[in-house]
Amino acid sequence: MIERLRAQGIHNEKVLAAMAAVPRHQFVEKGLAFSAYDDSALPIGFQQTISQPLIVARMIEILCDGRELGRTLEVGAGCGYQAAVLSLLASEVFAVERLKPLLDRARENLRPLRLPNLRLKCADGTLGLSEAAPFDTIIVSAGGLEVPPTLKNQLAPEGRLLIPVGDADQRLLLIERQGGVFKEVWNDLPVRFVPLLTGTE
Repeated sequence: MIERLRAQGIHNEKVLAAMAAVPRHQFVEKGLAFSAYDDSALPIGFQQTISQPLIVARMIEILCDGRELGRTLEVGAGCGYQAAVLSLLASEVFAVERLKPLLDRARENLRPLRLPNLRLKCADGTLGLSEAAPFDTIIVSAGGLEVPPTLKNQLAPEGRLLIPVGDADQRLLLIERQGGVFKEVWNDLPVRFVPLLTGTE
């Protein structure tokens, strides 16, 4: 998987090392473990998916470019895989998931790894996590037509937010807070994420 990611253009060695250190097969259903390291998204139940390795690596690499991740919020913890990768690169990771049964599964998946700087919470990700804000980094693993203003407002100065935006055709939008201004940069990599929904279940 790591050599394939290199061939696909992932160059950040810290990101590659973190991807190599997390056993991806532990985060998918046993019947799909043989496909865990393929370059494809896989179902994890509850109409959700674990993103393909290239997308996970690319998103984190964009956020790491020229900086440390610092205090990080992940919106859409899913099965916990990306949160585990982030925890090896960030000082602290707060991962929120709106589906409590899925969050419970993520806790089980993550327990053997004993990651001391990772906290999980069942919460509406569109509202961020005000009690832990501000964040140096926010990564959103679900797509919508617009960026929730609350997430932008929970960015620390010089903080970065990466989110898929669009309907059928989604692209990654990087937002960097520069004082009171939010600078936006679009990435051309086409992506397809599950919808960013409100509320909890």
